Amino acid sequence: MTTESSSNQPAPSQPPIVYFGSTTDEQLDNVRRLVDTFYDEMDQNPAYAVIRRLHPANLDHSREKFYLFLSGWLGGPDLYSPQFGHPRLRMRHMPFPIASSERDQWLLCMVHALRVLELPERVIEGLMMSFFRTADWMRNQADPPGSAKVGSTTGASNEPGRNGIPGITIKGEDVQ
Repeated sequence: MTTESSSNQPAPSQPPIVYFGSTTDEQLDNVRRLVDTFYDEMDQNPAYAVIRRLHPANLDHSREKFYLFLSGWLGGPDLYSPQFGHPRLRMRHMPFPIASSERDQWLLCMVHALRVLELPERVIEGLMMSFFRTADWMRNQADPPGSAKVGSTTGASNEPGRNGIPGITIKGEDVQ
């Protein structure tokens, strides 16, 4: 029987959750840590006051829902849908004014949280590309006239050209 060298074969796609630990418990603990770090940064850093004001005073419910959502989105167990149904992210965020500045503040909180977890930089980069696409799609407000970020509110503009990293699957989509 002839076998091909494994070096010639592409690495099978793995969900990002595998970078969060070696066991499901460890992975979920680190997803919780990611969410807590994200919300702590938003809550404590005055640079993110605009998006902080979009959230309730007590962040416990927001933290829990984001944790449940991210667990599945990252490729771990789907903890969100059994409790709340389909995420319908854009619809659920429609009541909140989101322009490019709010999107960017959200993304800065997230990249901070990912770096605190000390994930490999290529994993952070791939996740941030996916987070960018989702956060950009949430925009429902035009950017101010004269802004360098003026564009569509459909989430179709401002997307960087690179779509992620090899070997990572997010939401059933193989990211290249």
